[in-house]
Amino acid sequence: MTNVPVVSYARISADIRRDEHGVQDQHRLNRETAERHGWAVVHEYTDNDKSAAKADVVRDDFEAMLRALRAGELPDGTAVQGVVIVAEDRLARRPGDYERFVEAITYQDGRVFADARGTKDLYSEDTESMGLFGAVISKMEVRKMQRRMRRSHRTRAEQGLPVGGTRPFGWKPDRLTLDPEEARLVRQAVLDLIAGRSLHSITNQWRREGAKTSLGNEWTTPSLKLNVQNPRICGWREINGELVRDPAGNPVVGQWEPIVTPEQWMAVKNIFDARRGHYIHRDGRIGHILTPDFREPNYLLTGFLRCGRAKPDGSLCNTSLRVTHSKDCVQHIYICPGKTVGGCGGLGRRGDMVDLFISEAVLAKLEQVQLAASAAPAEWPGQAEYEGAKTRLEELRVQWTAGNITNELFFSTAPDLEKRIARLRTEAQGFTAATQRRQARSDTDITGIRRRWYLPEEEDGLPLTIKRSYIREALLAVIIYPSGKGRRKFNPDLLEPIWREG
Repeated sequence: MTNVPVVSYARISADIRRDEHGVQDQHRLNRETAERHGWAVVHEYTDNDKSAAKADVVRDDFEAMLRALRAGELPDGTAVQGVVIVAEDRLARRPGDYERFVEAITYQDGRVFADARGTKDLYSEDTESMGLFGAVISKMEVRKMQRRMRRSHRTRAEQGLPVGGTRPFGWKPDRLTLDPEEARLVRQAVLDLIAGRSLHSITNQWRREGAKTSLGNEWTTPSLKLNVQNPRICGWREINGELVRDPAGNPVVGQWEPIVTPEQWMAVKNIFDARRGHYIHRDGRIGHILTPDFREPNYLLTGFLRCGRAKPDGSLCNTSLRVTHSKDCVQHIYICPGKTVGGCGGLGRRGDMVDLFISEAVLAKLEQVQLAASAAPAEWPGQAEYEGAKTRLEELRVQWTAGNITNELFFSTAPDLEKRIARLRTEAQGFTAATQRRQARSDTDITGIRRRWYLPEEEDGLPLTIKRSYIREALLAVIIYPSGKGRRKFNPDLLEPIWREG
């Protein structure tokens, strides 16, 4: 057969080589093989750095090649009568993919196929069976490599050793020594999150300051969230969402320098854990609990203000106020939305004056009580119960390993103890988060807060999310009562702050 139009397929995966030069070498070998048999390569398909062993990886050129083989031609109408590759394990490592390839190439009679070893008759049942057997063996080898890699990761984690891959932000290339500037950014971000600042606000600041990820990319809110949630920043290690622990149940401490304390990291983790499943409805109703701001808000008291206008039945409207603007008013205005969206539409108040009065009230509250930080218990009350449960579980394991208790007793008792330990551990993390938050409040200079409260953020002013966190610590809501018809002088007596107890 001469001048048979065939296509070339090349794949360079991450475990072999990444560069395009390797792909070009494969295509060169494919062309030489085609010329040796008198075939002409009419198209080259390439899936660079795409694994053929993973089910969730889509190889676009592989799929395009199957479509061309089934149709017998390329999209431009050029005939296709065969395929040439370097090796079958570069074509498919999953039996299902190999079967799809054989079905596509044998959809019409007379097709040709070759690799570096020579031609193969895919119409022969023996050849197809050998190809499938090779794909199965290849898949088994991939699974062995994956298991060895997982065991290696687990062993290194249990020894507190750093792993390879991308340099973690905050550390130098040795992955052990802190990068002073990057570590400072991460440390401040953690402290800001504990104080109530939003991820969106911190991300914007980092982008303004020109900070880049360890790969040189712009920071985004998701990438920053991954960074501050990584237990590596406090010296711990996580695998598949679980902390790596020693036989006693304590987190393994890595050999790298930590950026923050474990208590600070747990406080941040608790913040994000508390947000799961919690939300605020569009009409202002609280789905579960009122959580910190997810994004940088535009106005200081959005979500705190409630309409105090009386309904015909004597009850309060109590709708969450929204922000609007008027042509004859420079400042924003808080208004009750119209009846079509659940409000009464009968109340509005000048926003700058409301913001000023509530700010002063909250600052006075901070100065007066310091958010009761000094009255908080120094130690978690459940520590003794937690340690006792861990001790009992370990004793149970020792007795079971020694054969002193039956399997039935061990497996009926251990799960309950494990659940109890997990519950207590969660409570401990919540207590730690609350303690860190109170500590951040008690260590704060209220005079400094007052000074920074009214400054623009670019002049060392407090970010809006941190101001809102102080308000949230002090207030549940603010009810605004109507002032009557027409324009009236601002009357702070018509604002009723609903303070948190304690």
